[in-house]
Amino acid sequence: MFFNEIHTRIRYVFLIVIIILIIAIGRVFYIQVFAYEKLSNLAESLWSRELPISADRGEIIDRNGEVLATNITTTSLVVIPNQIEDKEDAAKKISEILNCSYEDMLGHLSKKTSIERVHPEGRQLDYETAEAIDSLNIDGVYLVKESKRYYPYDTLLSHVLGYVGIDNQGLSGLELYYNDYLTGEDGSIKYFSDGKGHKLELAEIYESPTSGITLQLTIDIRLQQAVENELDNAISKYDADSAIAIAMDPNTGEILAMASRPNFNSNDYQSYSTEVINRNLPIWMTFEPGSTFKIITLSSAIEEGLVNIFEDRFTDSGAITVDGATLHCWKHGGHGNQTYLEVVENSCNPGFVNLGLMLDKEKLMNYIKEFGFGKKTGIDLNGEGTGILFDLDAMGNVELATTAFGQACCLINDTLTITRGIISKYTKKYYVKFNYNLLTKF
Repeated sequence: MFFNEIHTRIRYVFLIVIIILIIAIGRVFYIQVFAYEKLSNLAESLWSRELPISADRGEIIDRNGEVLATNITTTSLVVIPNQIEDKEDAAKKISEILNCSYEDMLGHLSKKTSIERVHPEGRQLDYETAEAIDSLNIDGVYLVKESKRYYPYDTLLSHVLGYVGIDNQGLSGLELYYNDYLTGEDGSIKYFSDGKGHKLELAEIYESPTSGITLQLTIDIRLQQAVENELDNAISKYDADSAIAIAMDPNTGEILAMASRPNFNSNDYQSYSTEVINRNLPIWMTFEPGSTFKIITLSSAIEEGLVNIFEDRFTDSGAITVDGATLHCWKHGGHGNQTYLEVVENSCNPGFVNLGLMLDKEKLMNYIKEFGFGKKTGIDLNGEGTGILFDLDAMGNVELATTAFGQACCLINDTLTITRGIISKYTKKYYVKFNYNLLTKF
């Protein structure tokens, strides 16, 4: 009886041991087969570190392949605080080289973090500064490649191209509009360290950065240079506060040149006021178009069949009265009796007033809106305005008359330029549809 009880207990103990072994083997099998990758990644994340390598932004080129925005390689300072033994001495030496505060530098070197990017003091260093820091040979102090945006034409096309911030992010112009395409994918140098941050003698892993996409524009830089030279001449000759110019291919709607004054240097945008760098006048500024708007009135009247410009005639006495308001022609005494083709040739204000009254306000305003005035063109630049048009309900005959020759509405310059491009391709009742973007292709 006694030995039977002992044997039973032994069997129970043996069974328990077998169960524990099975559980342990099963757990080891699960870890090695099913959870290995997850646990391996968790372990690696604890002792692996990455030194960042910034990617180049995609270049911006003109229609002929001329580079308008590119990148230059600079160096930035990165520190691993746990690897720096004498932080006070290191902070003193580095702050003297960077000409910055010792306290600020010591703060960077003492941070409770695995990797600290010294910002902004240690960003985009020139060659001499980087060499001076490298010659210190301080453990935990690293110099890594960083890309910096560079515009070889300085002020040329500045509002269209825009500029980027210190972190290579687009802040205005095409740099902002196409930032997701231009931005590359950063790389890194992966190394391994122990729990105290000390570097282990293991092979480093280099992950190369991927550059952003190159953008090709419709801009012709040679034409752009000519346009900007003429703007400079105009500013100098007339002592003007601002000037605007757009050149467009009327056959395609492609913008070949776009410039304004004042402008800025995209390489040094910090030296300019916010108003200058953020206001792209050709797509933002409103103005009275004057006689350039008469083509809208003329084409609307022709479309409605109200006038035959070769046969119908108009007599200009030098002024016309509308609801008690006298509107004068630019020529004293007027142009006399003339065909409507001559009205156009002479830019005769009373003749266009008469066309506007023939159309009536509803029809003229409808054509104005159909031509795209009062709304954005959809050009691939930020900050485009819509212009200002009369409220139809508040529009009387005098407002109709002055609108007919372009002196009672405020337009955006790119809308007027594009509309003139449309009119140059106007045939019967059909309009050529354009894509008014500056981008040709990626």
